[in-house]
Amino acid sequence: MTTPTGHNRLGDEQSPYLRQHADNPVNWQPWDDQALAEAKERDVPIFLSIGYSACHWCHVMADESFEDEAVADVLNDEFVPIKVDREERPDLDRVYQTICQLVSGRGGWPLSVWLTPEGKPFYVGTYFPPQARQGAPGFLDLLRNISNSWDSEEDRAEMENRADQWTTALDDQLADTPDPADETPDVDVLGTAAQAALRGADREHGGFGSGEGPKFPHPGRIDLLLRTYDRSGRGETLNVATETLDAMANGGLYDQVGGGFHRYTVDRSWTVPHFEKMLYDNAELPKSYLAGYQVTGEPRYARIAQETFAFVERELTHPDGGFFSTLDAQSEGFDDESAESADGDDSEGGEAEREEGAFYVWTPEQVHEVLDEEDAELFCDRYGITKRGNFEHGTSVLNISTPVEELAEEYDIDRADVSERLTNARVALFEAREERPRPPRDEKVLAGWNGLMISSFAMGARVLDPALAGAAERALSFVREHLWDDDAKRLSRRFKDQDVKGDGYLEDYAFLARGAFELYQATGDVDHLAFALDLARVIEAEFWDDEKGTLYFTPASGEQLVTRPQELTDSSTPSSLGVATDLLVDLDHFDSDADFGDIAERVLKTHADRIRGSPLEHVSLALAAEKFARGGLELTLAVDELPDDWWEVLAGRYLPGAVVSQRPHSDDELDEWLDVLGLDEVPPIWAGRDGKNGKATVYACESFACSPPQTDIRQALDWATEN
Repeated sequence: MTTPTGHNRLGDEQSPYLRQHADNPVNWQPWDDQALAEAKERDVPIFLSIGYSACHWCHVMADESFEDEAVADVLNDEFVPIKVDREERPDLDRVYQTICQLVSGRGGWPLSVWLTPEGKPFYVGTYFPPQARQGAPGFLDLLRNISNSWDSEEDRAEMENRADQWTTALDDQLADTPDPADETPDVDVLGTAAQAALRGADREHGGFGSGEGPKFPHPGRIDLLLRTYDRSGRGETLNVATETLDAMANGGLYDQVGGGFHRYTVDRSWTVPHFEKMLYDNAELPKSYLAGYQVTGEPRYARIAQETFAFVERELTHPDGGFFSTLDAQSEGFDDESAESADGDDSEGGEAEREEGAFYVWTPEQVHEVLDEEDAELFCDRYGITKRGNFEHGTSVLNISTPVEELAEEYDIDRADVSERLTNARVALFEAREERPRPPRDEKVLAGWNGLMISSFAMGARVLDPALAGAAERALSFVREHLWDDDAKRLSRRFKDQDVKGDGYLEDYAFLARGAFELYQATGDVDHLAFALDLARVIEAEFWDDEKGTLYFTPASGEQLVTRPQELTDSSTPSSLGVATDLLVDLDHFDSDADFGDIAERVLKTHADRIRGSPLEHVSLALAAEKFARGGLELTLAVDELPDDWWEVLAGRYLPGAVVSQRPHSDDELDEWLDVLGLDEVPPIWAGRDGKNGKATVYACESFACSPPQTDIRQALDWATEN
């Protein structure tokens, strides 16, 4: 049968994940009107496969099934096969991932969903092996069974009935909202959430969860615990937070040679990672380490953040400034006779197939090829590199295994010398590793993920070095140039090789607005504040539903799916609803004519019972609720240029959730700022807060009370602490 979509169309797409499947014998279609119309015209189910370019099991299923001609024949003849990059279409992923979790209790990628021609799901799973094993059906058998059932009038009626039931469940889970509570959650929600985090803490290995694995980073929980410690002084919350920071930094989750974090570890002890590196992890985790540094003063936390920033600038940055999305877990093997091949025989050299972790792992022999004898032994002892290895084929993932103090005693050299030699060895191994085949890079520039990274660099500029703001400003400029339509005041989702695709989702607007606002706080540049306000106004116009009292994930003017999702819970990225709510609380100080504060309050009332009932699942919303209830710290800085000693004081103070708002020294200079911001009146956070006696002046406000104007920022912060 010849159809307009009777061939694989993914070669026309820019997504690296979709292009990875462009040569499959499966006639993959992108999710578009043409593919959906064909399913209705042919009256066949849709097979929807969702994944991303760095997904290991996506590669496995592709190799096992999507390259198989027999599988392709069934998919092409009996289904409309559609392939989706979950990073381009998080809305589709959220909808169908939710039904997978509701039905099976688990989710993940690749996500495999069978849909009616109308897009309603009736069968769902993740990875399916080519032949049945461990309770999972073989993929080809499953395809044939579903096709046969679809052709049976009785079976099809049952499948369509199930699809209707599942779609109703999706509406209940994602779209519907409860009756609002009378009050928003109060400040006690912070302690309730922290107590839940403590109950789930792994006090033996650090992190959260006591199962054997996998172990994921949870930066939101670290933030929660550090804030609780700051509010209450409860030592256990600080201990769990620092145990987690130490465990992640010392283990295989962190790239000990090149900096930056892998996605997660497959074991409880943080030893062996799943090797892909995602932009969002390397955006969120440095903020946790910077906060840990401010709270404890431990320089190792600052070093981890700095090295992660260096990794992002080196390996995930577009030449013109935007940030790329991911590095793959796999890369080509390298020529080395000391490592064993996949079948257990000694390698005879030559280029190997792509293997997970090949770029990152080491053997003792490889270390000895780079370093002299004693430094190689020292390095191997430090990082646990052994002949047996802790990973595949006798290789080792680097973990900090032996403290410097023990090495100094064992090798009879002083600690400073040990540290210097290890630093030099890391540099030498980094340079040697640069010669290896590199993991493929997904060079999509996503608006929302760039917002997360911009926020992180902005925080780095406030805590470590003002020069770090440069990377954030270049990225924000890139996104504004390529993804923001200044005339229409709308944001697109993705840029890749001059191609722009997709409406922005709530996470794009909220994360990018938060990034722009953090950058304003770091630099005092009013243009960044103006952009944050522009994005927030679109959040109100496109995502706010006054009747339902919530912010939806998809824009009102966008594509209508089988349900309209919300994103309440934190997952690998923060809840977009939580980030947006927190942002609107902050921006309410700057635009009295907007309804930012009212929207935030109504969202918190709508979801109050969920936040109170399971605050750890809703960390971002819980933190926003606590800030709304408490009032939050505001620092208004009336300065033409931030004094160096003020920067040093602010860099060393942990001020979670604070708004640090710079304004011109005199009111005479405010008119130009108001024009940039599109405001008719001086916003409340600046009104009556000009500089005094020609000196830089600071005003501190918290819990709806304000300090007198101070020319010593330490006195203003002391007032805030006392009050």
